[in-house]
Amino acid sequence: MFETDLTELPTADLLASAAEQRAEANRREASLLEHALEYADRHHPDSCPPRPGRRSWQGRERSVVLGGDGCPEVAEFAAAEFGAMLGISAGAAAALIGQALALRHRLPFTFARVRSGEATPWRACRIATACLTLSQEAAALVDKQVAAIVDSVTPLRLENIVKAAKWRADPDAARAAAEEKARERGVYVAQSDEHGTKKVYIRAASGDVIRFDATIASLADALKILGDTDTLPHRRAKAIGIIADPVYTEELLRQARAQLLTQTETSPEPAPQAPPGPNAGPDTAPSAEAAPRAEAEPEPGPEPCPDPEPTSEPEPTSEPELTSEPVSGFGPEPGPDDEADRDAPHPSHSDLPDPLDTPTGAPGEPGWPGPRVDPDATDAGEPLDAAAQRAFDARLAQIKHDAHTTPSAPGGGRAGGRVRSGQAEIYVHLTDHTLATGDGILRVEGLGPLLASQLAELVGHGPYIVKPVIDLNDAVNVDCYEIPDRIRERVKLIHPVEVFPYGTRETDRAIDLDHIRPYDPLGPPGQTGTDNLAPLRRYAHRVKTHGHWKVKRLDHNTIEWTTPHGYRFHVTPTGTHRITDPTPDP
Repeated sequence: MFETDLTELPTADLLASAAEQRAEANRREASLLEHALEYADRHHPDSCPPRPGRRSWQGRERSVVLGGDGCPEVAEFAAAEFGAMLGISAGAAAALIGQALALRHRLPFTFARVRSGEATPWRACRIATACLTLSQEAAALVDKQVAAIVDSVTPLRLENIVKAAKWRADPDAARAAAEEKARERGVYVAQSDEHGTKKVYIRAASGDVIRFDATIASLADALKILGDTDTLPHRRAKAIGIIADPVYTEELLRQARAQLLTQTETSPEPAPQAPPGPNAGPDTAPSAEAAPRAEAEPEPGPEPCPDPEPTSEPEPTSEPELTSEPVSGFGPEPGPDDEADRDAPHPSHSDLPDPLDTPTGAPGEPGWPGPRVDPDATDAGEPLDAAAQRAFDARLAQIKHDAHTTPSAPGGGRAGGRVRSGQAEIYVHLTDHTLATGDGILRVEGLGPLLASQLAELVGHGPYIVKPVIDLNDAVNVDCYEIPDRIRERVKLIHPVEVFPYGTRETDRAIDLDHIRPYDPLGPPGQTGTDNLAPLRRYAHRVKTHGHWKVKRLDHNTIEWTTPHGYRFHVTPTGTHRITDPTPDP
């Protein structure tokens, strides 16, 4: 609340007040770093008995170094309670504590400017994170070079200066990092979903990417030959779903090539036209009907790909004990001019030669890549109307059916039926009203909310199998410690995200399912069931078991957690809620 009516302030005073609000926010963020440091000091292995060891034994707590070389150790489970009180995950809290420790022990000049109000805390924290892998001596060299300019240059310039300083301070590490980047190849699917659209990130050898792009171009051309009038970028996007099924891809390209050859054979040859003379009038102009457009005319490609929004690095396949997650809400997000946070340019902007300049084969022959696609041009087109779209979808469905039921053509390598591509399983949550009317909102696990009209696009052109609906209101239990798949699946559907306070990990097949009430081999039957299991990542599971946290289920939807210092949190389908002041500290 503002005591002053902002509407009465002159513009100059309003600007000065805004600057003061930002300065006050910076002072509070600097104070939060001081809190993190004091909290870390109180949880040093020498300060909090029993002293944790460097190695975890049977899941027990260990000591960890969060800020890099030269920082003191911290009890591993300390970040969980600190994060819960700040409303962030344990991983984000560990990152914040590590940044504070790094500033104090590795970047003292930068931290002195933060304390004096001359450096913005979130920028200093980004420098600490950037130098995390450096030795203490190398980090000190970077500190001396950048401390004075933390707030005097833009974030992009600061990041480039820090990068150059890191390379000068430790050239061997810079070379190792470059080699590591060369090994960071893979295909990653973004977790976020934007109205039924998902992003795929590919890091692969240049030649492989060029050949993949050629196949995408061929499929986009084939769709156009078969009757799709959509724009080239949209047809290239549709090709992603087709290429996931190699047999379908082969059949679609085969039919498109056959149709193109048929059209070429039946098209009349254009009549030769004499060049108009200098006195040619309107009557001697070439007729539009006399020169039909060739069906295989090269078509232009998509416009240069705009820079996508910032993305996080893909998570590793094996979950670390404490991940250095971004500190949610800690400092402003980088602006649109921060080019370091953008993705790499479109592959078509590469300086590498394009093998499509010298295509092999001819239309209808193996190796024909399709008409040449110019990636820097546009392809005028428009979406099909509803009736034409239904007819085109039916044709694609028939092609896919033919691909998996029709024997291979002579020379194709197989005389029998086709082999189906891999199967995918999706879970769709929708109401009976949406199911009956086909209108409304539904939720797809791993994607988020979608319009009901987008479900057909998600499922594709079949074939597909609809499994029976699982009634999650029915409690299912077994009399053993092991968890059968049918119960694991129900728990996953009941709890789509781990139930630790401010947990971030989505429930998947690899996540731990913890017995809320510890399993007792001599206890009553039915201890393993949907009413006594909860998904927890390995770190949260260990915190619950060995970190002096208490947990109990209050009802079907609510799990209560009590921290070691008596703070209580309720985790429900609507998120995490702090519900009480602390009880007396034991």
